[in-house]
Amino acid sequence: MLKPSQSKWFSQLPGAILQQQEREAIERLLPTLFGYYALQIGCCSEGDKPLQGWRIGHRFLLDCAVSNDYPMSVALTDPLQLPIKTDSVDAVLLPHTLDFSSDPHQLLREVARVLIPDGRLIVVGFNSWSLWGAWRLIARRGGAFPWHGHFLSARRLEDWLSLLGFEIESCEMMMFRPPLRSEILMKKLEFMESMGRRFWPLLGGSYVIKAVKRECLIRPIHQRWRPSTQVLGGRVVKPTTRSKNG
Repeated sequence: MLKPSQSKWFSQLPGAILQQQEREAIERLLPTLFGYYALQIGCCSEGDKPLQGWRIGHRFLLDCAVSNDYPMSVALTDPLQLPIKTDSVDAVLLPHTLDFSSDPHQLLREVARVLIPDGRLIVVGFNSWSLWGAWRLIARRGGAFPWHGHFLSARRLEDWLSLLGFEIESCEMMMFRPPLRSEILMKKLEFMESMGRRFWPLLGGSYVIKAVKRECLIRPIHQRWRPSTQVLGGRVVKPTTRSKNG
């Protein structure tokens, strides 16, 4: 989970532009989400409230340092061991949660456990195959945020989700510009967004993946047991009768 000092990165360039594009992508998915319970694990900044507009009555936020007036029920817990019943949540949002998790595999397994069959999962993450990923190779040596994160590629994450029984419904890439702090340069390079979506759509710095948990309909086939009339192997010699006179 992000610390308050790390969350400030999303309130300034280039994090502010990134968060705005990710929020817009999430909002486009809202009309497709229904149910009773929605769960968000982690958040990028206190001002970011992506679950506020969801058509789901009960919304919960786990493990995030936010104020008391946050418009959701907030709980502080270990995301690798969710205190939630199996098959009980309709939708889960992970906003860069996997990027900074100590065990992203275990986190995904817990999410798969608590989601109901046909429940929806939305994952927001940094894409390693991008200008942002190349920038990370240099910047992560200093341990600065967010470059010390995992940066899972969209293709790799989709493989992980498939192994857990998820089906990918959509993947939107964004932020094709390099992560610069200069507002002037970021505006001049804005044309790269439209060009990137058209010519190199898989190389965005960030992605928003929507997946659905599919219920396994395969049942083990039990072979019907039939008692065998032959207990001993091979040919059985029938007993013969012996007469008293023989």
